[in-house]
Amino acid sequence: MYKSNINLNLYKIFYDVAKYGSISKTAQNTYTSQPAISKSIKRLENELGVQLFYRNLNGVELTDKGKELLYFVEKSYNNLVIAERNMIETENLNRGKLSIGMPSNIGTFMLFDKIIEFHKKYPNIEITIITGSTSNLINLLNSHKVDFVIDTSPINVNLEEGITVQKLLKVNYCFIVKSDTQLHDYTKINSIKDLKKYPLVLPIPGTANRNDLDELFKSNNINVENVINIHTSEMIISSVKKDLGIGYVISNLVDSEIKNGEFKILNIKEKLPSVDINIICNKQLLTTAPKKFIEDYIDFNL
Repeated sequence: MYKSNINLNLYKIFYDVAKYGSISKTAQNTYTSQPAISKSIKRLENELGVQLFYRNLNGVELTDKGKELLYFVEKSYNNLVIAERNMIETENLNRGKLSIGMPSNIGTFMLFDKIIEFHKKYPNIEITIITGSTSNLINLLNSHKVDFVIDTSPINVNLEEGITVQKLLKVNYCFIVKSDTQLHDYTKINSIKDLKKYPLVLPIPGTANRNDLDELFKSNNINVENVINIHTSEMIISSVKKDLGIGYVISNLVDSEIKNGEFKILNIKEKLPSVDINIICNKQLLTTAPKKFIEDYIDFNL
């Protein structure tokens, strides 16, 4: 009969060595002697009956069994971090953390002002904003390094058990042009077919928003050639400001430029693509600070 007598300190040392990739670096960062660390790893390997690390010129490398163990140990460690946060984050939010993952363009129009409001009301909450690709943000969510993610559909990545994707709102894309542009006769553009005569500033091929646009071009038998491909919406907007061409962005991103007359939205008769903006999170693991932000500042009922 199997008897469990878990020594949590051995798993903590294993986790540290896996994280630093070196016994010497682990010793430096944990203020523990190298022989003590090596002895602990050997003891854990003997107890489990498996080899956890290979030695190499740069330090150590996880074996396949070591990688399996790390998955569970890291998950357990992150759950302990969440548990600790639950204990210290009081209802009045005198201390705590809020970590959000999102693409920079979504944060610009949807969350930035709300984060400022939240910070003013709860100045002792440590706020971290991380931007990146959908896959990178979901990896951070899976490993509890962000509390929740705000991102556009589709979410075509693996989600850990308990993580849900729920729609917050739908936004529309539009074509924008600088109001005093040197592009002649842009006021005569009323169809997507007219765009092939003009320089365009578009998202890079292969992205979800560009794929939807390319499908629209294809369905209308349009082959655009004068195109600058740019990865971020911020750079597309900057390019339009420099009059490099007609840009394609989410309409919410240029609200201020439309209101102050710097940009104009082209009146295209065809229906342009739209996209859902979602919140991705594990509701059971949300601590007080992110719950408060989601419910009061995103106005989303958990």
